[in-house]
Amino acid sequence: MSTLAAARADNFYYPPEWTPDQGSLNKFHGQHALRERAKKIDQGILVIRFEMPFNIWCGGCNSMIGKGVRFNAEKKQVGNYYSTKIWSFTMKSACCQNEIVIHTDPKNCEYVIISGAQKKTEDYDVEDAETFELPAAEERGKLADPFYRLEHQEEDLQKKKQAEPVLVRLQRVSDSRHSDDYSLNKALRSRLRSQKKRVVEEEAASAKMGLAIRLLPRSEEDNSEAKRVKFPSKFERSRKDKRALIKAASIFPDSSGSSRMELELKRRKIKASITTRLLSGSVKPSAWSQSCSTSAISKGSTMTARKR
Repeated sequence: MSTLAAARADNFYYPPEWTPDQGSLNKFHGQHALRERAKKIDQGILVIRFEMPFNIWCGGCNSMIGKGVRFNAEKKQVGNYYSTKIWSFTMKSACCQNEIVIHTDPKNCEYVIISGAQKKTEDYDVEDAETFELPAAEERGKLADPFYRLEHQEEDLQKKKQAEPVLVRLQRVSDSRHSDDYSLNKALRSRLRSQKKRVVEEEAASAKMGLAIRLLPRSEEDNSEAKRVKFPSKFERSRKDKRALIKAASIFPDSSGSSRMELELKRRKIKASITTRLLSGSVKPSAWSQSCSTSAISKGSTMTARKR
C-alpha cells in the first residue's frame, strides 16, 4: 500500500502490538469480518439487503410498496423443508416504520407474507393481455396419463388451427417491417433531418420575437382557444369612452387658451424690463412700486370684469 490511510481502509494495517500468535486482525480487534451486519450473529441473525419480490400494501399506513424496493432486513433460519432451509426476512417500512415479516416457501417456490403487509393481487384477462394461460398444477399432473395427454393434444391442435391466421398475419407484418433495413434507416434519418430543420426554424422565429423559448407551430385548437378569449367589459368601456372623447373634441386649438398665454408672456416681459431699469438706476423705487400697484389694480379690474 502507498499510504497508511489506504492500508487501514483495506484492513491490511497491522499495528505494532500485534503478534502472529494473536490470530487475524478481526480477532485482534474483537470484531466480526462483516462488522455491523453481524452484530446479532450470536442469535443467528444477519443483516442483508432484501428486495421486495412483488407489490404489497403496508399494514401500518396502507400505502403501497412497489416491487424492487430494497430494505435492510434481518435474515434468519426458521425451519426446513426436507433439506432446504426456510428463511425469514424482517424489515421496517420507510413510510411508518411498520415491521414486515416475509418467509420463503420452497414447496411452491415463492415468498409468503407472514405479518405487517398484504400482497397486492393483480388479476388480468388472458384475452386482453394477448397471452396464453398456463395449465394448472393438477392438469400438469394429469398429463402423465396417456389417454388424457392424447385428448389434450387434440385440443391443442384445434387451438393452433384457430390461432394460425392471427400468427401468420403477425409474421407478415414483422417481415414487412424488418425486410429492408436500408430503407427503414433511410426513412428514419430523413424524418430526423426534417425534424431538426423545423426545430431550427422555430428557434429562429422565437429569437426574432425576443423570446428565449421555442414556440410550437400553430394548430386549429390554438386558434379556437384564442377566439374564445374575451377581454373584460371595463377595458371595452374605457376604450369606447376614449374614442368618443376624441371624436367629440375639435380639431382646432382653443383660442381662449392661446390668448391667456399671450397676456401672461406680456406681463412677464414688462416686469423683466422694469427690473432691469431699476437695477440700472433709471427708474426710482417709488415709481416702480407705483407701476406694480397700477398693474395689480389693472389685473384686479380685468378679473372682476371676467367674473361679471
